Amino acid sequence: MTEVTKRILVTGGTGLVGRAIEKVVADGEGRPDEEWIFVSSRDADLTSSSETKALFERHKPTHVIHLAAMVGGLFKNIRSNLDFWRTNIHINDNVLHSAHESGVQKVVSCLSTCIFPDKTTYPIDETMIHNGPPHSSNFGYSYAKRMIDVQNRGYSEQHGRRFTAVIPTNVFGPHDNFNIEDGHVLPGLIHKVYLAKQSGSALTVWGTGTPRRQFIYSLDLARLFLWVLREYDEVEPIILSVGEEDEVSIREAAEAIAEAMEFRGELIFDTTKSDGQFKKTASNAKLRRYLPGFQFTPFRKAVKETCAWFNDNYANARK
Repeated sequence: MTEVTKRILVTGGTGLVGRAIEKVVADGEGRPDEEWIFVSSRDADLTSSSETKALFERHKPTHVIHLAAMVGGLFKNIRSNLDFWRTNIHINDNVLHSAHESGVQKVVSCLSTCIFPDKTTYPIDETMIHNGPPHSSNFGYSYAKRMIDVQNRGYSEQHGRRFTAVIPTNVFGPHDNFNIEDGHVLPGLIHKVYLAKQSGSALTVWGTGTPRRQFIYSLDLARLFLWVLREYDEVEPIILSVGEEDEVSIREAAEAIAEAMEFRGELIFDTTKSDGQFKKTASNAKLRRYLPGFQFTPFRKAVKETCAWFNDNYANARK
């Protein structure tokens, strides 16, 4: 019988990426020497240092995947930049400090491409995170996430800790936040297409439809998280993304969803709504140097699987 030598604590374990990691582990990617512990806000308030410390004392992890965060789409960020800053700063500092104090061997935190400078050259890469202010629409979230990179370097230099971070592009998949007001663009569009189909009305897409994004399927990201946890030894972050050639416009994304859900109605673009950043094209060259043969799920196939999950779980997914 194989002895468990890794106790892996996943914060934000019931969210989009946490559920994807749980599924990938359950479907055969887990190893006999690993014990996986998925926790959510019901298990501890990570904005509280005492509750975070108690969580670590209870589970005694050797490794941590840190996903917990206050997150939201463009319009929620615009309304609540201060809340995003304060909440995420507290969560990240508490998790990283508790990991350090309890002797955790490795922490992999999750950043986002929205943390990169608004005014930059493309494609963006891992060396450019701190090269200028982020987009004004989500500066609170962006600066809070950037500080994880700063803390990781600090824990490495002062204490020799192996704390690192990954930077996914736009993640989507089953168990996403499909809230139309506060969710991200793809799950919000899936919900809107569902409602438009039910009512026989046109689909209204916020913005011009021209901004471009790289989308990564949550199950692909989950497999990459396992590789980072086990094999990636740099403190410097790594972008986890499909290639630049797989970038799609919001219009193309809306059309892919309409096709997957067999929506035959009209698409209308409400140009009075903000587009946010036009593009934030990211290079996955560093990832490809490590994993040249990694196969991403084709975008339309991943969209179809996500739409099928949403249809099957509508009562809970729409909340």
